[in-house]
Amino acid sequence: MQISPDTQLPSLPEVTLRALEACRQEDSYRQISDIISTDTALTARVLALANSSLYGRSGEIRSLEQAMLRLGTEHIRTLVLTASLRQLMFDLGADQWQQLRDFWRHSLTTALMAKTLATLTRYPSADEAFMIGMLHNIGELIALKMAPSDQQQDYLNHQADIGAQLANAWGLGPMAADAMRYQQAPANDIRDAAHLVKLINLSTRLALSDVAGIACAGTIFNLSEDLTRELSLRINREVSSLAKSMGVSLDDPYDGQQANQTLRNTVLRHAMTDQALSFPLSDSPLPELLASTVSNLTLLTGCPSLFFSTKADTLTLVSTSQGYCPEMTVETAPAASILTQCYRDHVSVSSADRKLSVLDRQLSGLLNTPGQLAIPVLIADKCQGVYVIGTGNSDNAAITELASMFCHRLSQLVSEQAQRDTENASAGNLETIIAQDRIRRQIHEISNPLTIIRQYIYQLRERLESDQVREELDVIRDELERAGNMLLQMGGDHQTPVESASPAVLNHELKTLHDLFQDSLFNDKDIECTLSLSTESTHLGVDRAPVRQIIMNLVRNAVECLPQGGQLYLGTAAPIWQHGRPWVELIIEDNGPGLPSEVQKTLFQPVKSHKGKAHSGLGLSIVKQLIDDMEGIIGYRTGSSGTSFRVLLPAAPNHGKD
Repeated sequence: MQISPDTQLPSLPEVTLRALEACRQEDSYRQISDIISTDTALTARVLALANSSLYGRSGEIRSLEQAMLRLGTEHIRTLVLTASLRQLMFDLGADQWQQLRDFWRHSLTTALMAKTLATLTRYPSADEAFMIGMLHNIGELIALKMAPSDQQQDYLNHQADIGAQLANAWGLGPMAADAMRYQQAPANDIRDAAHLVKLINLSTRLALSDVAGIACAGTIFNLSEDLTRELSLRINREVSSLAKSMGVSLDDPYDGQQANQTLRNTVLRHAMTDQALSFPLSDSPLPELLASTVSNLTLLTGCPSLFFSTKADTLTLVSTSQGYCPEMTVETAPAASILTQCYRDHVSVSSADRKLSVLDRQLSGLLNTPGQLAIPVLIADKCQGVYVIGTGNSDNAAITELASMFCHRLSQLVSEQAQRDTENASAGNLETIIAQDRIRRQIHEISNPLTIIRQYIYQLRERLESDQVREELDVIRDELERAGNMLLQMGGDHQTPVESASPAVLNHELKTLHDLFQDSLFNDKDIECTLSLSTESTHLGVDRAPVRQIIMNLVRNAVECLPQGGQLYLGTAAPIWQHGRPWVELIIEDNGPGLPSEVQKTLFQPVKSHKGKAHSGLGLSIVKQLIDDMEGIIGYRTGSSGTSFRVLLPAAPNHGKD
């Protein structure tokens, strides 16, 4: 059976609510990831989007965090909001809600157990084990949203195969697909299987908390019964704690209707807030811009509003939804009124249940309401103004929530506009922007494969009978294909071509390019190049095309720093351990004069090139982007004795010698 990688699946509404709130509060990337990772449907949605053609990146996804890094914060926020809207489309009955809660508990228990066992048995990626554990029974989730039928039973019978199919579709790799496929295989049959397969198989058994699962722990990983029971108790306590923190009851019968209704109201408020601010931001000064939004806030809340702008130590009334705006300026200290307290403390302040100052009573008279609510507008942690909203004497929680969401979203929009203005101003200083930075980058990238083609043609004239001809012709073919794809993009095909995955071996790539440059680039420039390759495995967990691009750009930059000739060092080192994971190091050093201080300030940014018309000034910015995309690390050292670039690239797991 064929399953769409982006199939719509239900989540526990409590989890979706937490994710929405985390996005609204602009919580850290790690906090949002931790919430999404506890839900199978949200995890599946992230993986489907991260591996889609929109991003055009090949290579296996080893963790949810890696997938989220591909998307970026704004895409994650949109994804969570979209998932919330999808959630409202599911019309689940009481039995289905109960089944969804039980499914969630089992998936989370399996994921936490897989992560714990991965650490205990020294599996190199505990996060990958957690992710596969969360997704292992996704076929059951697909069946859960169906009405009882033969088709539903068919999905349940083949849920392991469905999981394997989706693992491949999401780019999780063959080992992840096998872990899904063999999750229910007998323990004796998988004792010599791949590590990840054994982890998921045992975790699913232990999540059921039965005697058979504990016995399998000894068969699969030689774990004692006492240790296995202790692990199970610890994981169950952790699941209970997570459920409590999200407001999910594990002991009582579960009905998600109330939480789903809360989610519905929250989504509506988000949509209303975005709609209230769906206007282009003007180029007016910030106080004028904020003042112009009073009517939008009034439309959203249904309440009259005032806006006070800030300047030095004063608050000045500059806008009102009531029409007439009297002159009114107040000192920010002392903070005796809701207006001044809101400004000082950067929090919302209500007039309910407090003694009103004279200023509070003045505001009440201007708004013609018995109560008021003051909401700060915080931009870059600085209060840029205060809205005062007229309210009744009853509970105003809904108005407070809407107004807070309005101010938060307004702050986001203003900050994003300021960032765009800064970027546009910087871009205006660049020389010759052709169809913006995207086209310039493509033109720059085309120069590298064409350079390789020219150098190979030079060599092939002399070496047509050599043993290396076949390998070199393959390289020419690869580079021609890349150049052709880029030209297609420039001709109007704006989709990023997806190159076929071809994992790199850094030693092989560096030696191939070293030999290539030796006969032309190095000799022509009177450069003596030393090549030093690691004797350990330099297999990488990334495609060879961007690795080759990184090497070419760094080598060409080094050569250009040696116009009178000099010495160049190319080397690899492995394994390098950092942040608890293995890396392979690429070292490129020259003995040139070093990088000037003004160049260092913008080293990895697109800048005006000082090398002549043939250069765009984009080389190192592209290197940095390529390394960031593969979650690598780049650093440099420079001085009068030369410049050294060191790049850490993610190592492929479980590889022997090259």
